[in-house]
Amino acid sequence: MKIEIFEIPEEGLNIEVEEIPKIEGVNIINPFRAVLKIEKNGKKVFVKGVVNGEVELQCSRCLKNYKMPIRSLVEVSYHPIEELNREELVELKQDEMEVDFYREGVIDTEDIIRDQILLNIPMKPLCSEECKGLCPICGSDLNVSDCNCVVKEIDPRMAVLQSLLRRMKKNG
Repeated sequence: MKIEIFEIPEEGLNIEVEEIPKIEGVNIINPFRAVLKIEKNGKKVFVKGVVNGEVELQCSRCLKNYKMPIRSLVEVSYHPIEELNREELVELKQDEMEVDFYREGVIDTEDIIRDQILLNIPMKPLCSEECKGLCPICGSDLNVSDCNCVVKEIDPRMAVLQSLLRRMKKNG
């Protein structure tokens, strides 16, 4: 839903939207629901609310798909993009982390929902903290059954030397 800044009344807007934002590599199961309060002060727009939904992720250890609920509080202040001085590179302070910019007098709720989803997806998704993953030798799921493979622990600092030794034996 696109919101025209000039159409926001003095008392603000209370909106509820359901959207499925397009995010590459993220499977959104059902539309995300956002309940937002939008207020305007001059050219600045303040958005507060809650975003709820569920995504399907792939566990980084066992590669099984699992569902992860997302409930995120939104508190963002929007400024016109013209306020952003492209020539000036400034480090953001902690209290400025919830600042975003709008173009052409429009804020898109799909962008708000997309940002909240991306901020809440873990870098290494896990179906559970206890996930044992896959055997590095035979590939069996260690959550289902143990395998009889012998895994030799190699100091990662020495792994490069081991591969060098293998190449020397192969060529020699």
